[in-house]
Amino acid sequence: MGNTGRLMNSSAWLRLGIATLLAMGLFGPPQALAQVPARFYLKTLAGANAVPLIYESISGNTNPFDPSHTINKLGDDSADFDADMALAGYAHTFSLFDRAAMAAILVPMGRISGEVNVPGKGSINKSASGFGDPMLEFDINILGPPAQKNIPDAMRYEPGFSVDLLADLALPIGEYDSDQPLNIGQNRWYGRLGMPIIWQLGPWVPGQRTTLELLPAVWFFGDNDDYVGLTMETDPLFQLDAHLSRDFTEHAWGALDFAWFNGGKATIEGQEPGEKLDNMGLGITLGYQVNDNLNLTFGYKSILNDDDPEDLSMDMFMVTLVYGWHPLIEGSKRLQNEK
Repeated sequence: MGNTGRLMNSSAWLRLGIATLLAMGLFGPPQALAQVPARFYLKTLAGANAVPLIYESISGNTNPFDPSHTINKLGDDSADFDADMALAGYAHTFSLFDRAAMAAILVPMGRISGEVNVPGKGSINKSASGFGDPMLEFDINILGPPAQKNIPDAMRYEPGFSVDLLADLALPIGEYDSDQPLNIGQNRWYGRLGMPIIWQLGPWVPGQRTTLELLPAVWFFGDNDDYVGLTMETDPLFQLDAHLSRDFTEHAWGALDFAWFNGGKATIEGQEPGEKLDNMGLGITLGYQVNDNLNLTFGYKSILNDDDPEDLSMDMFMVTLVYGWHPLIEGSKRLQNEK
């Protein structure tokens, strides 16, 4: 009887641990603030799946659907945008060359409104709605624990000091109207190369887990050759994300989030509508494990040095609901229910 109880407790702990990693470690929106949440790149059992539903309310002086965050000025003042963004997608983990890997797709949709200044055409009040550019992501671990191929591997997992290689690519198929400057789709290819880093601080025990995470990355942008009849070019944008996360209980955790953006200067037909970015953002994230498959997070982020009209300004509130599952874990639950 004692052995049976220990086996059931071990199985329940495993389900909780893997479900937690599935729900909090597989998805985050790359567009808004060009930032993913804490614990996004934690690893879990190969063959895991996740589907997110994400809602964001965003205000600021840039189009949040565009990760270049080109700042739009109206004379001596900043432009003012309001947006509601929803994102849905799918992620799958697998083993590649004995290393943990993940492939994902995320599709943004929503509406945005604001006043935009177009060189040679003045300011224009516009709004847009619909589907944005789908984002594909591939991530593979290059330093850290080997891929988790079975349940014992998953039970032994600790991130330690881990380093990944990351590649994102946006497909320019979102809704775009060349007659207006404000759009959900961006009418150009863009993507990101990065190196996610996870540093485990202290024991890896549910309720006591602490991580320091860094994501240095560079965004690259193709030209938009039909920006209201003009050509817009954008310099590469350097991004650094940092997260300090800590478990409050076995089911709840929180994180302090930091972001720095540098570069991304835009040129429209030889004219420069704004300076290159050099801005920092700060935020907080709270996560809660609802059950073995469902995770809920709340987050708020804001740009700090946004006093001047040419400074990036953005405030974002985000709610994320993620459903994660793995065939082995679901099979284990069915067997226990039958007992």
